[in-house]
Amino acid sequence: MSSSRFFRSKRRLAIAGCAIALVTTAAACSSGGGSSSTGASGAGASSDTGTVTVAVVSNPLITGQMIPLTQSVFEKENPGITVKFATYTEGDLRAAIEKDVSTHSNSFNAVMIGPYEEPLFAKNGWLVDLTKTYTNSDPSYDASDLLPAVAKALSYNGDLYSAPFYGESSMLYYNKSLLSAAGVTMPLHPTWAQVQAAAAKVNQPGKVAGICLRGLAGWGDNMAALDTVINTYGGEWYNKSWQAELDSPADTAAINFYVNLIKADGESGASNDSFNQLLTLYGQGKCAMWYDATVAATSIATTYPSVFAQTGYAFAPVDKTKSSGWLWSWSLGIPQGVSDQGAAWKWISWATSKQYDTLVGQKYGWSAVPPGTRTSLYSNPNYQKAAAAFANITLESINGTDPDHPTLNPVPYVGVQYVDIPQFETLGLSVGQQIAGAIAGTESVSQAISAAQSDASAYTPAELSGSN
Repeated sequence: MSSSRFFRSKRRLAIAGCAIALVTTAAACSSGGGSSSTGASGAGASSDTGTVTVAVVSNPLITGQMIPLTQSVFEKENPGITVKFATYTEGDLRAAIEKDVSTHSNSFNAVMIGPYEEPLFAKNGWLVDLTKTYTNSDPSYDASDLLPAVAKALSYNGDLYSAPFYGESSMLYYNKSLLSAAGVTMPLHPTWAQVQAAAAKVNQPGKVAGICLRGLAGWGDNMAALDTVINTYGGEWYNKSWQAELDSPADTAAINFYVNLIKADGESGASNDSFNQLLTLYGQGKCAMWYDATVAATSIATTYPSVFAQTGYAFAPVDKTKSSGWLWSWSLGIPQGVSDQGAAWKWISWATSKQYDTLVGQKYGWSAVPPGTRTSLYSNPNYQKAAAAFANITLESINGTDPDHPTLNPVPYVGVQYVDIPQFETLGLSVGQQIAGAIAGTESVSQAISAAQSDASAYTPAELSGSN
C-alpha cells in the first residue's frame, strides 16, 4: 500500500506544518531526527542520549502531568536527553503523525498513536518493533504487567509496537444530586432508552443539559461515541461482503437516536464539542450526564472535586448487545529511521512505567494516575482507595471489550469505535462531518445518512478487503 493511498485526506494535510502551537520552545518542524536512516540496530538506537521530539495529544494527563514531570524529573535524572513536545488536538495529531511517518519526514522521534494506527503503521514497516528491540531485553519495563486487552490492541503479529500511556473504554457519568432531584435512579447497566428518559427529565434548557455527547466531526470525536451506539443497535459499517450498511434499518435507527438525543436534551453547540469541551461542561455542573471515555474520571477527580463527589458511574449504555464500550489507548511508538531511538525508548519506557504511576500518585494524588494500562495499578491499595468510585468499572469495561467481534452480526473488520482499514482516516472524518451537520441542523438526519452511505460505498469490496 503506497503512502499516498494511506493518507488521502488533503484538507487535513495542511495542519501538519509549523502553524501548530507547541508546548515547549521547540517547533515540530525542527526535526528530532532529520532525514537520518538510522534503523533500530544502528547508532541512533543504541545511544541513550540526544533530543526526543514527540507529538502528543493535548489533554489534561499530557499537559498537566506528562510534560511538567518530564521537564522537572526525567530530564534532571537524564541530563543527556532533551524532550520537546508538539501538542495537537486529537484530529490534528493523527493527520500530523500520519503525514510524518508515511513520508518518512522524521520530524518526530516518538509519536502518540492508538490501536487504529498501530497495526496499520506496523504492517507498513513504519514503526520500531518494541518487543524485539527493547522490551525483551529490558525486564524493568515489565511488559507482562500490561493489561492483556490493551497490549493485544497495540500489537502486530504478537509484538508490541507502541507502549500504552493510558487505556480506556467508555462509560456513563452522571451527577447524582441532579438526577436525584428529578427523581431519577440510574442502574449500573443502563439501556439507551433509560438514558434517554433520564435526560428528558433532568434537562433544563439554557442551564443544565440532560446529557452531553460528542458532536465535533471526526472518527475519533463524534463517531467514536456514535459507533458504540450503532454497534449496540445491531448496526455496522460494512457487512461480511464489504458492502456499506450505514443506511440499514439498524444504523438508521442508531444515528437518528444519537442526533435526536443531542438535539432534544443535549448541550447547545454540540457540533463543536469533543472531549475537552465536555469535560469542562460536566465539571462546571452544566451536564447532568455525560457519555465518554473512562479516562475522564481521572480528570473529574483531580480538576473538579466538588462535582466528583456527586458523580455516579454506569457501564456504557446498551440496546441489543450485552456491552458496548469502546477500547482505546494513547500509546507511544518510535518511527523507523529516526535518530536518537535509544533516547526515545528511555523516555517512553519511563513515561509508561510502574515507576511513573508512583511518581504521579505521590505528586498529584493516586486518583490522577493514568489508568487502564497496568494490571499492578488495580491491585495497588493506594489507587484502589483513591479511585474506588471508578477503578473497577474502568477495568471491567476495558476487559469486556472485543475489538475482533465488535458488532451484533459478523463483520470483516476489527475495531469497536473505528474500522481498522487505511481508508477510515478519510471516511470516518467525512461521515463525522455529515453527522455534525445533522446535529447543527444544517442538514436533516436522512440527508446525513444518505451522504454517509455514499461515502462508505465509494470504496469497492476489493479495495477494502485488500487493505485490512
